Amino acid sequence: MRLEEELKQARFKDEYQKAMLNVIFTANWLELAIAHVLKEFDLSSQQYNVLRILRGSNPRPLNLLDIQERMMDRMSNATRLVEKLRQKGLLTRTQCEENRRKVEIAITEKGLSLLDTLDPLMSRNHLEITKKITPDEAATLNHILDKLRS
Repeated sequence: MRLEEELKQARFKDEYQKAMLNVIFTANWLELAIAHVLKEFDLSSQQYNVLRILRGSNPRPLNLLDIQERMMDRMSNATRLVEKLRQKGLLTRTQCEENRRKVEIAITEKGLSLLDTLDPLMSRNHLEITKKITPDEAATLNHILDKLRS
């Protein structure tokens, strides 16, 4: 559906304003689609992102700063996210023996198993969302979005 119809707004100041609103609207739309899948597993998209980051570094643990630097939503409270995931048994937090100020965070087998369950569900979700665009269109969109942030 066109942005004008979604927002019930016939005109925009210019194409740049429309593009910015379209990016924000679409990002929120994508977030809802992802949240719908994760809700069944009592996970937020930010928690899912932390688990994926830890799986990518597995078996090497990461510290909180490493996780924050790799997060898609860098405004998230990583300390709170890590603690909630620890309480669910999806990761561990271990104080480093050599440096008491350093905390090492690692994904557990339970966390890896959950991601194994989520992977096909998220893949189907992504395929459903992107089926209307070609690989070339996706590449063009990636180029434009990268250019916008550069």
